[in-house]
Amino acid sequence: MRTVCVYCGSGFGADPVYRDAARDLGRLLAEAGIGLVYGGGNVGLMGTVARAVLDHGGHVTGIIPDFLKSRERMLDDVQETIVVSDMHTRKKLMFDRSDAFVALPGGIGTLEELVEQMTWAQLGQHAKPILLLSVAEFWAPLLGLFDHMRRSGFIREGLDLNYLVASNPAEVLPALRDAIRRSAPRPEAEALIEERF
Repeated sequence: MRTVCVYCGSGFGADPVYRDAARDLGRLLAEAGIGLVYGGGNVGLMGTVARAVLDHGGHVTGIIPDFLKSRERMLDDVQETIVVSDMHTRKKLMFDRSDAFVALPGGIGTLEELVEQMTWAQLGQHAKPILLLSVAEFWAPLLGLFDHMRRSGFIREGLDLNYLVASNPAEVLPALRDAIRRSAPRPEAEALIEERF
């Protein structure tokens, strides 16, 4: 795991614990030598997590559409800033540049980015781990909605959602590493495939 994409709000939210979690996650990424891929802004939780990575010697890649450069005030201190033409290009590039995804608290944009990655995974387009950092149970209503969708027959067997949940930043990297380790092909399975073909 070389890079983690973090989706989060361009605001701070009502509870200071959200900002603390963003700061802690950024520090942990930097200390582990894992690069941050994020939306490129210098505001809210986005700016907090990016500045924390930078403050602890980590690498940050910001990807931002041209029309958001002034609204989200681009963070100029990052090692790599990529300005793209639209949101679709931004999201695809964030996907391409990342080995895993973490959703901190945020608004409708954060939710949209998170659910898109879940949809792609559900449809077999990727197997990168997706983790909801449910600080102060922020994501509990969404998790309840997922359960409601299952009970109602809209998330069917064989098309279940594959995601992880953590309640504090210290749980994030161990959970992601374990998920990547479990999804990696086993050497003995690869040897068997080579023998057959």
